[in-house]
Amino acid sequence: MSDMQTIQWFPGHMTKTKRQIQANLRLVDAVAEIIDARIPVSSRNPDLDKLIQNKPRVILMNKCDMANRTATKMWIDHYASQGITAIAVDCKSGTGLNKFPQAVNTVMKEKIDRLKSKGMKNPTMRIMIVGIPNVGKSSFINRISKQNRAKVEDRPGVTRGNQWFTISNNLEMLDTPGVLWPKFDDKLVGEHLAFTGAVKDQVIDIELLAVRLLDFLKQLKPADFISRFKLEKLDLDNTDSYELLSMIGKKRGMLVSGGEIDTERAAIMLLDEFRAAKLGRITVEMPNGELK
Repeated sequence: MSDMQTIQWFPGHMTKTKRQIQANLRLVDAVAEIIDARIPVSSRNPDLDKLIQNKPRVILMNKCDMANRTATKMWIDHYASQGITAIAVDCKSGTGLNKFPQAVNTVMKEKIDRLKSKGMKNPTMRIMIVGIPNVGKSSFINRISKQNRAKVEDRPGVTRGNQWFTISNNLEMLDTPGVLWPKFDDKLVGEHLAFTGAVKDQVIDIELLAVRLLDFLKQLKPADFISRFKLEKLDLDNTDSYELLSMIGKKRGMLVSGGEIDTERAAIMLLDEFRAAKLGRITVEMPNGELK
């Protein structure tokens, strides 16, 4: 098998989005950046640090229900060591979202105190919501605003244009379309985004992606993954990942005429189950500065 291809994805509307973010930053007091708790490195846009600059920021680690709890806590501590407030949330169920207003008040305390000293009793803070496509921005806004005005679809890049949402008497949010970087400098970033479905399956080799996911799972050896596919007696360290994919397909009865194993169908199933957290609560990236 060939190496995973380098994914390139930078449609023109995303270039426009970067300009929109730059233009709209002057309208807001702070930025809320939504990332995927399973891939905190790959689901962040490296351009955002330059775009946001010195604006106060809250990081929302979304899909925390699918990520390893200990790893998420390590990431929150890691961000805190950098002076960044981060909270674990699940935008679909609403878990952790009650912490968001307090997190905003924490990062905006200096400005709020300053405005109150000038006679403003309950100053309104305006927050911009940013993040890459398919990371959960629309689900977050629907939950936090208790309105279903932001369109939600489980596919990349569905949000278009800017929308303002009133959250409370003193909190307003500005949504922006998802923005990705011009190219994936590290092919692992593309792989990890593809693992979670943030990159369309149609643009990648699905079997090779599943093999790369198995490379990772073999190292991690999550208990749910092993028990789900009854791999307890298998020496994972000495089993080729493509062979493992075939074995998993066979166990699930994914055969075509002649008894051959349908590895493409097995790959789709494996990725679907990983994305639905049926293989366990798995965090792919840890806060050690390295992608694995």
